[in-house]
Amino acid sequence: VQLQASGGGLVQIGDSLRLSCVGSGGAFKDYLIGWFHQPPGKEREFLASINRDGSNTFYTDSAKGRFTISRDNARNTVYLQINVARPEDTGVYSCGADHIIVTKPAYWGQGTLVTVSS
Repeated sequence: VQLQASGGGLVQIGDSLRLSCVGSGGAFKDYLIGWFHQPPGKEREFLASINRDGSNTFYTDSAKGRFTISRDNARNTVYLQINVARPEDTGVYSCGADHIIVTKPAYWGQGTLVTVSS
């Protein structure tokens, strides 16, 4: 499966934005999908994941409260809603897909850059 993340850009503190991860070339609905965040100069970190039919989600402590992951298999898309953006949300957001271990995905999409400015 090929993945492509989009929806990033320059936002202000307190804004909301929704990132999209579109899949192609495979049975998208068969994959667990995760979102990851790489702040400038730091390691990439796992944020959230969603199961195949979207009925179960998981968030790390850093993502709880302001982030929401969802999916629309009819559109081969997983979303990451970010609310009340903070400067620390700045970085590259990537999505990954795997059949088993979503925190170590076999397939990665090209990331999308989010910059939160004051």
